[in-house]
Amino acid sequence: MSTAEKNYQIAKEQYAEFGVDTDKALELLKKTPISVHCWQINDLSGLEDFDSELTGGIQAIGDAPGKPHSREEYMTNLVKALDCIPGATKLALHAIYPWTDDKPERNMLEPKHFAGWVDFAKEHNIGLDMNPTYFSHPMSDSGWTLASPDKAVRDFWIEHGKCCRKIGEYFGRELGQPCITNHWIGDGMKDYTADTLGPRLRLKDSLDQIFAEPIDRAYNIDSVESKLFGLGSEYYVPGSHEFYTNYVMSNHNCIMCMDAGHFHPTEQVSMKISSYIAFGEEMMLHVSRPVRWDSDHVVSVDDETKQIMEEIVKCDALDKVHIGLDFFDASIERIAATVIGARDARKCLMLALLNPVEELKKAEAEGNYAKRLALHEEAKTLPAGLVWDYFCETEGVPGREWVKGIVQ
Repeated sequence: MSTAEKNYQIAKEQYAEFGVDTDKALELLKKTPISVHCWQINDLSGLEDFDSELTGGIQAIGDAPGKPHSREEYMTNLVKALDCIPGATKLALHAIYPWTDDKPERNMLEPKHFAGWVDFAKEHNIGLDMNPTYFSHPMSDSGWTLASPDKAVRDFWIEHGKCCRKIGEYFGRELGQPCITNHWIGDGMKDYTADTLGPRLRLKDSLDQIFAEPIDRAYNIDSVESKLFGLGSEYYVPGSHEFYTNYVMSNHNCIMCMDAGHFHPTEQVSMKISSYIAFGEEMMLHVSRPVRWDSDHVVSVDDETKQIMEEIVKCDALDKVHIGLDFFDASIERIAATVIGARDARKCLMLALLNPVEELKKAEAEGNYAKRLALHEEAKTLPAGLVWDYFCETEGVPGREWVKGIVQ
């Protein structure tokens, strides 16, 4: 018996005193997918042009060495990261990451341009998610895409959205698990906006056209991602939280995506989750770490991330909430950033699964709020680290020693 397993047995006994079955928790932890975004590895530069400039409200800050400048270098770095991430993993792709020597226009993308990714996913036993890239393109230079007053611009991006849905459906069929195709746009105004309704009506119409063709949810599920503001759209964005909440309630061809950094600094995504679950809604999450505001810092084991995962578990919604990551930090080693964020997200999920939820709910139902608080506080010092070490060992990924292998 290894040291990790011996320590796990000690932790298992302590958790059992709180009514927590750690074996069951680890089984759920292992099979719950977390979608790791491909773009941290190279600052969202894509595979079209490794030195392309980001535009449209997107910015990767920092100049740490090691950014890959070829597909081969990119794939080597990606594999290094995936090899350190335990549990069921999906890889979220952006449309600017086609696996092809061609350079198809974005409104002409086809599944064949991503066939290499399907082969890669099968080889590494992972799923794939998809993201249309409604930015960093001459047709987005005006700052408007799906809500543009220019019909030609809207039509271009509508076709792009349709293409990406087909690619998502292809991923789902080939890999036997649903692909989440997430739609985010950076449209908006920097300052005082006279017409706030017009862009929203155009956005609604564009989305209606994109989602008009039903796709079996066994293969593809579309999500729409809200944002409070963006770079260059600080005053107004048509795709607000309220807009998309109403949209998904009226158009059941898509679900809501909430990004942890896309709200006011005092808002908490964790407190919004149960409101959607109450209406039987699925949702997508982009877990990131906002520092003061939306800055897409590497995910940490912080209070809000732990609370997000706790809410999912307490709502018994692991089958309704799709967990994905979205951050890009170019100021530190990119492989390490990917690993840190992915492992921290799963650590927070583990902590949620190890929480004595049933005992807490029982105490609450009995009106014993002192016991509820006492259990909540005592559970904080249970040996979760020993459970994590054992989980990594059983998953065949390095424990704490991964740091020495990647961060020199």
